[in-house]
Amino acid sequence: MRILLVEDDTKLGYMIQYKLQLAGHLAEWARNSDEAELFFSSAEFDLYILDWMLPGKTGLELCRQQRRLNDNTAILMLTARGEIEDRVSGLLTGADDYMIKPFAFEELLARITSLDRRKQTQGYVNQYTVSGLRLNPATQEAERAGVTFTLTNREFQLLEFFARHPNEVLSRERILNYVWGNNADVTLNAVDAVIKLLRKKVDDPFPVKLIRSVHGRGYRLVDTGAVHDDT
Repeated sequence: MRILLVEDDTKLGYMIQYKLQLAGHLAEWARNSDEAELFFSSAEFDLYILDWMLPGKTGLELCRQQRRLNDNTAILMLTARGEIEDRVSGLLTGADDYMIKPFAFEELLARITSLDRRKQTQGYVNQYTVSGLRLNPATQEAERAGVTFTLTNREFQLLEFFARHPNEVLSRERILNYVWGNNADVTLNAVDAVIKLLRKKVDDPFPVKLIRSVHGRGYRLVDTGAVHDDT
């Protein structure tokens, strides 16, 4: 999952981000509400983990704000406030779950898995279909013309990003930030390398190529219902 952690405690934030990444998640870390809002406007996430007590806007205020903006991303609140009234307030504001500090990291992972499963059960995780190419985030499989592809995590994240934005030109910088994260120690060449591997699976066996290069701008996934001629 792509997760945004908003936590102002440096030691705790570092530990949670590190352990989330070890568990196979792509985790970004915002240290205050201003940084969180930059992430909200520049990237897409499967889960927000919000600390209740933040400098600036509180986690509760961020939760309320995103729900008013029709952002349906799952939200898990972290709080030292154990009173029933506070927990009810968080849930009524739009949070999907909460955890009381201190907590065991194994429980946090279990809550994340539960939220992901709940989204799939409730239909929030959709099977993207573009030009006969079908992606299933629940299984991380892709299929085209009856052929099923086994994709690496990076390949699937990239293909899903394309499928969310059919026909839209995505710059290499934007792809890098989404798939590897804003602070990743990799170069833009990593994007080209994964594109090359993805094309071997998605395009090479078929006469119609879906992943197109747009000179000087980036790449796009063609929706054959509205094909353009650039390559």
